[in-house]
Amino acid sequence: MARRRRKTRWPRRLALALIAIPALYLLAALIGALIPVNAGWREPDQGVTVYLASNGIHVDLILPAKADGLDWRSILPTSDATDVPADANWIAFGAGERRVYLETPTWGDITPRTIWAATSGGDRVMHVEWTNDPTYAARVIRLTPSQYRRLWAAIRAGFALDANGRSIRVDHPGYGPRDAFYDGVGKASAIDTCNQWVASRLRLAGVKAPLWSPFVQGLVWRYREADQST
Repeated sequence: MARRRRKTRWPRRLALALIAIPALYLLAALIGALIPVNAGWREPDQGVTVYLASNGIHVDLILPAKADGLDWRSILPTSDATDVPADANWIAFGAGERRVYLETPTWGDITPRTIWAATSGGDRVMHVEWTNDPTYAARVIRLTPSQYRRLWAAIRAGFALDANGRSIRVDHPGYGPRDAFYDGVGKASAIDTCNQWVASRLRLAGVKAPLWSPFVQGLVWRYREADQST
């Protein structure tokens, strides 16, 4: 009888573990989103404006192509994309797991394989998209010049570079005519998600950001809505 009881306990324990792991993950995400880093930061009255674009699952940082003496075109030539308009003066930056980014142009393309890659840890790639109008973004942040330069440097550090110090374009057509993928630095996982990457860039810039925010909802609420005065 004792052996039978032990045998029947294992399925219950396994079921509880399967429920407990995501529950603990969600609880940790909630706590991490509420704990601020750089808590004393205040948005300046003047400075460089950047945006956070959100589709409800993923966040991109949108920066001016050229501002405060820093020009992305020297690192990310527009020729890497198929057809970038001449007036595309803003760039959206995202970071994610290689298989998820390259093999899932739409959410319907997600498979168990890509879900496993995203959670267990895979090579990070950078996604760059040129745009002439950043106001589609969800949130807006104004930075001092020094904060902007730190953000710029933090994003640039996410790109793997070749022997000549140039970004390494991934052989992929992109999602459209204005975007391209590049080799990134490090791994993307359920701990270091695409959204946490954005949060950590803001933290390195000195901006108030959540301690840990794997989800969009734990990140964007801290900043002004983009339709407000910039």
